[in-house]
Parts: sequence; structure tokens; C-alpha cells
Amino acid sequence: MAFSNLLLYCTFIITLSGGCGIYSFSGSSIPKNAQTVYIKPIENNTSLSNPELKQQITEKLNTYILTQTKLKTAEIKPDLYFSGKITKYNVNPISINSQDNASQNRLLIEIEISYENNIDSLNNFTKTFSNYVDFNSSENFLDIENDLNNIIIDKLVEDVFYSSFSNW
Repeated sequence: MAFSNLLLYCTFIITLSGGCGIYSFSGSSIPKNAQTVYIKPIENNTSLSNPELKQQITEKLNTYILTQTKLKTAEIKPDLYFSGKITKYNVNPISINSQDNASQNRLLIEIEISYENNIDSLNNFTKTFSNYVDFNSSENFLDIENDLNNIIIDKLVEDVFYSSFSNW
């Protein structure tokens, strides 16, 4: 009886991992025939933001996709294509103290990403992703800006990845 349960379990795992051809244990679903991806450099459509922000987002998205999948980069006729732009970069007060001064601020970054799946166009999309981080207004924003940007970019990249490659 135990052997038949083990055999059933192994059959299930083999079917799950290879049967449909698009499931991976990282939680991502990449089209079966997809081999290449290209991330066009992100554009910056904001007036006030770190000039390196567009490059940081592009590089982190590219690195994340290449390390989490078996896809290779191809600029010409990629199977999967990403393009996008930064649409918001705002620092706003979120908490006011008794002296009418901001005690906390929020940095918000919003990006618009277009995903083109040249194998299955039903999965194409253009979506807006945003994320933020709060910080004490007593801190000098210029001193912490890069760290805050990195926190938000990491979250945005994960959101884009899972929106593109999850069929849950």
C-alpha cells in the first residue's frame, strides 16, 4: 500500500512539473516555447526624480527575470517584451504634528509597464504599478533617497514579475 501511494505521489509531481510545460517551482508560469526576453530601457516621464531611477528599474527588472527564469536576453524579435515609464515620483507629508509640521513623509513611485507576449498575445497587458515607503521627516531625503528607491524598486519589480508570469 505504501509503495502505491509513493508511486501516485511521484506521478503527481512529475505531471505537475513537466506535464503542462509551463509550471515552475519558483511559482512562475512562463510560456512553454518562450526562450527570450527583452526589457526596453524604462523612460522617465516625471519632472522631479533621481536621474538614475529609470536605469535602476530597468536593470533590476532584467536581473530579476533572468535569475528567476531560464529566459535569455534578445533585443531582436524576443518572445517576451517589456517596456515602460515612470509616471509618478512624489514625496508628500502623511502625518502632521501639533505644530502643523510633517512628522512623516511618503515617497511614492508609480510605473506603467507594457508586457507583450509574442507567443500568446492573450496575455499582453499595460498596467500601472505603484509602491511607497514612509520615512521620518527629520531625515534628510537626499541622504536616504537611494535606499528608499531601492526598497520601492524591489517591490515594483516583484509585482511586475508576478503579474506577467503568474497564472494563479
